[in-house]
Amino acid sequence: MTVPLSVLDLASVFEGMSNAEALRQTIDTAKVAESLGYRRFWVAEHHGMPAVASSAPAVLIGAVAAATSTIRVGSGGVMLPNHSSLVIAEQFGTLAALHGDRIDLGLGRAPGTDQLTSSLLRRGAGAESVDDFPNQVLELLAWFGTIPPLDNGIGSRVVATPGLGDAPEMWLLGSSDFSARLAGLMGLPFAFAHHFAGGPNTVRAFDMYRSSFTPSVILREPHSMVAVSTLVADTTAEAERLALPNALMFVRMRQGVRPGRIPSLADAEAYPWSDAEREWVAERNSHQAIGDLAHVTAQIDALVSATGADEVIVVPQGPDLAVKTRTLRDLGR
Repeated sequence: MTVPLSVLDLASVFEGMSNAEALRQTIDTAKVAESLGYRRFWVAEHHGMPAVASSAPAVLIGAVAAATSTIRVGSGGVMLPNHSSLVIAEQFGTLAALHGDRIDLGLGRAPGTDQLTSSLLRRGAGAESVDDFPNQVLELLAWFGTIPPLDNGIGSRVVATPGLGDAPEMWLLGSSDFSARLAGLMGLPFAFAHHFAGGPNTVRAFDMYRSSFTPSVILREPHSMVAVSTLVADTTAEAERLALPNALMFVRMRQGVRPGRIPSLADAEAYPWSDAEREWVAERNSHQAIGDLAHVTAQIDALVSATGADEVIVVPQGPDLAVKTRTLRDLGR
């Protein structure tokens, strides 16, 4: 690889698996990633999804950071509209106080769930809270003391403890032009979710980020990362077969089927795939890095070339831990 590699783990819960087992596998994956020299290990906030066990990223990050010693650990991301900025400042200030300069705080603008669940998370806050995202980011910067206190007293009359002076490395995450432009204007690092928003939006978002970038106290020059779904197998055909459970989950989500756990490989192979569904999966895979090692490496290199990303964060796919860790080991050689 020509750029540093990191890992985004979704704490996947497959049929027949407990949440406890999924979380243990996430921690085990982090240990493997650290041993192979990956730069970062991120987990993502989701709610109301039986297939994803990382609903409390700060708690899971603490467990991962305690089980490792050198790899950076963080969120990819915290869905900021779901929370008070003070709570996030205290949570990640605590993580930084405990684990030093190893903590990343990646921030997303989407709720990561349905509107009802998001409302319950914030005790009645509606979808309009998403529009306040830029202000929440500014609040966090003030809570951490990265910028001066705000006129409303954040960082002066009210201080985050821990938080003030315990700043994690902050990133803005996105799958559209909005977060790309905002990250540029605020002078923050930017990560794009190509793993679920692959296509023409990807290159456009990186162009937008760089064209709108304004130097800040955090960055003098733009710094970006791209996320890509990744699975390495002996052949591309075998990799595509092993990726079927995740593909079926995406197909069901597109069809509006109530979310469940990720189907087993046997169930995904037995599913009566329509021609349209197979074409959609093939098109999606063509934008990701799923195949033999040579193909995966070429796909990642092409993505870096097209976007100009400074880092890549791989999202390992597969029906079990062995497949996921094989991908990390093959890429980490």
